[in-house]
Amino acid sequence: MAQEYDVIVIGAGTGGYVAAIRAAQLGLKVAVVEKQKALGGTCLIWGCIPTKALLEHAHALKVAQSAAEWGLTGVDGKGVGISMPAVHARKDKMITGLTGGIEMLFKKNKIEWIKGTARLSGKLGVEVTLHDGAKQALTAKKEIIVATGSAPRSVPGITADRKKIIFSDEAIHLTEVPKSIAIMGSGAVGVEFASIFKSYGSDVTIIELLPRLVPGEDEAVSAELEKTFKRRGIKVHVGTKVTSAKATAKGVDVELQAGDAKAQKASFDLLLVATGRGPVTEGLGADAIGLKMDRGYIVVDELFRTNVPNISAIGDVITMGGPHYQLAHVSSMEGILLAERIAGQHVTPINYDHVPRCTYCEPEIGSVGLTEAQAKEKGYDVRIGVFPFKALARARMAGETDGFVKVVAEKKYDEVLGVHIIGPRATELVAEAVMMLRMECTVEELVKTIHAHPTMSEAVGEAAHAAHGAAIHI
Repeated sequence: MAQEYDVIVIGAGTGGYVAAIRAAQLGLKVAVVEKQKALGGTCLIWGCIPTKALLEHAHALKVAQSAAEWGLTGVDGKGVGISMPAVHARKDKMITGLTGGIEMLFKKNKIEWIKGTARLSGKLGVEVTLHDGAKQALTAKKEIIVATGSAPRSVPGITADRKKIIFSDEAIHLTEVPKSIAIMGSGAVGVEFASIFKSYGSDVTIIELLPRLVPGEDEAVSAELEKTFKRRGIKVHVGTKVTSAKATAKGVDVELQAGDAKAQKASFDLLLVATGRGPVTEGLGADAIGLKMDRGYIVVDELFRTNVPNISAIGDVITMGGPHYQLAHVSSMEGILLAERIAGQHVTPINYDHVPRCTYCEPEIGSVGLTEAQAKEKGYDVRIGVFPFKALARARMAGETDGFVKVVAEKKYDEVLGVHIIGPRATELVAEAVMMLRMECTVEELVKTIHAHPTMSEAVGEAAHAAHGAAIHI
């Protein structure tokens, strides 16, 4: 006989486990099916958290290598290196603590974790194949939530052997720093690993098919990142295609082609494929129950309902017919909203134009809203304000002066349309910008907002002054 719950969640990533907790808080009986050995999904186990941990080690290494400049005694900056076993030990300990924390939250909220692989089986039914091969039938009285997430994917013609040609899943576990590494793709994953491995001592080459790095960001941000990457010694090839990649006993032989130019050959110890992620729906049984799909993604409406009654989906696995960010914080907000809808609360759709986009390379990138080009395409009469971090005392203290804050606004009503930050603490500073857009803030209101001194956040206020042609410190 099938075990019955109010809500069954398939997948315990940042969308699934948050949806489960919120549903349980609202009095629903919840079960979560997760096949991995720990809770937390890609973000916690293979993605956001471990990569940011590696970046924190890169920052510590940078400070230690500049010991003399910082007045540190007893440290030979030139002799400082990185121990990958020690890095992984600290990273893994941190991840274990966080995944254990989610288990405690499940116990606190009386959520049952069923360890196995789920398959949809008719109306509100889920069949679970447990780790020992046994089958377990589950039934949901109210809703099934699919939150199976995404996985790295390659491009046609490039096959990852996961030894020499690798994905991010392998990159976070490398036991040695490669002497050379090429990275395909300059989205968040690509540029973050470029920063990590360059800091650790690798010879890094980044290859991007589109004309600029981080192509989803404001063009000025892309230009600044390329400039700082080149200054750090990272080789950058934009407008360039990897036409072939072959793993060998010594490394990877790669063929590159920029536009109509003659193809060039190069060899690297490793090739990291960071060209995007695809939905995880294989084996879910979506076709059998008639779920509407699009290129492997589950089609949902603005409140995450599929075409099959009482089955919803959230996170990286969904499509809404337009842009949908594959970001942990987006999945979590979707999980909260969906749980509240299932519990009968009034909910309103998420405004995806207000999603903060954070990239943790060096320098960091934090952005929200329209880029300057997008604002002009939409017909706005645009005004911008830019303020460089090098003019800030706090940035000089930290020795992190690359980058700027750029405010994009429209002239008629003075409304802030977007904020684009590249520089120190950008991923923290963007939070203020998200609130600006949500509150339909004007540049004048930002100008009149006092920013503490000396802080990095002063750059946001100064950029607003600059948008009005009245920057104080430049």
